[in-house]
Amino acid sequence: MSGIIDLEVLEKARHSGSIGFVETRYFTFATSLNEFILDSGEKLGPITLAYETYGKINNQRSNAILILHALSGDAHAAGFHNGDIKPGWWDEMIGSGKAFDTDKYFVICSNVLGGCKGSTGPSSINPMTTKQYGLDFPIITIKDMVNAQRHLMDHLGIEKLLCVVGGSMGGMQALQWAASYPERVRSVIPIATTLKHSPQQIAFNEVGRQAIMVDPDWRGGNYYGSALAAKGLAVARMIGHITYMSDISMSEKFGRRFKNGKIHSKFGAEFEVERYLHYHGDNFVRRFDANSYLYITKALDYFDLSNGRTLYEVFKGIKAKFLIIAFKSDWLYPAYQSKEILKVCKLAGIEATYCEINSSYGHDAFLLEIEEETHLIKHFLKKVFNGNAGAENYGI
Repeated sequence: MSGIIDLEVLEKARHSGSIGFVETRYFTFATSLNEFILDSGEKLGPITLAYETYGKINNQRSNAILILHALSGDAHAAGFHNGDIKPGWWDEMIGSGKAFDTDKYFVICSNVLGGCKGSTGPSSINPMTTKQYGLDFPIITIKDMVNAQRHLMDHLGIEKLLCVVGGSMGGMQALQWAASYPERVRSVIPIATTLKHSPQQIAFNEVGRQAIMVDPDWRGGNYYGSALAAKGLAVARMIGHITYMSDISMSEKFGRRFKNGKIHSKFGAEFEVERYLHYHGDNFVRRFDANSYLYITKALDYFDLSNGRTLYEVFKGIKAKFLIIAFKSDWLYPAYQSKEILKVCKLAGIEATYCEINSSYGHDAFLLEIEEETHLIKHFLKKVFNGNAGAENYGI
């Protein structure tokens, strides 16, 4: 870590029970173009993955947990970077005594292939042209993301993961890990996710992509060094935020309140909910790449764990134990999709626990229902780590 440590941030870390200052690392592999073959058959290289680790690996190298992030996440899952105002995106879940207890476990989180926070993606330099890839970047899938992460695990000397866990897109990666590398995973925690994208889920993503691509500043993906297709990306993020919440959570958070207590303009952001969407749209533009949004949402839409086989065939070779978590008010990834994961686990003879949390937060609940998730995950990981996980069903 370089530079002077921000004492104010250090105090925030101590007060919040955070693990403190952390540093993002980078691993580069496939230095030759022919070394990494994508799901599409295209080749890509070199590939860099940004990642962070928390806690320590034990002597048996048996306590490693891979955290897998959602669409807009990155490798910075916990702790503070120097100068940060807020900690990593799952800070309340990772650290001493928390769900992913860093006194017991070695926790890893990497930015996905196709991302824009240090991992190789469309905003990276194409070695063939010495310019950003833009739309020359090949199409990627969830399976490609997982295959890249497998190289990182090899680099870290981790032969078998105690657990792979993630919410939303992270849950898809966790499922793909179990399907692609069943011998390297002891347990899986898919949260608020699905075995494949539904037509409605694809439809929402397509509207977001179109919002970006009709922005004149997008310029066919060649906007680097100029305007950043900000308006289109902001609208895409606004659409996303609507799907992440629920009718109840929106009513409780905003109601029909006006921004300044009264009507004040024609077609401006008058309602509190409008102000919220504009704020998050504008903020997203400052930290995310529009082309990465296109590629990653397409990877979500392509996701279908069966991949031409029956789900029974996919799952019958999996020995990992499952903790499947869903939320009653999640209408983006509704609970029935998690129940489908449970059903195929049972048919394949896999030990699986299904937990449906009665939350009003919608899809965002996987980032907000900390107490309930912590209780479930701590209990599950303890059993897995001791080699004695049971199969139960809970409704909370």
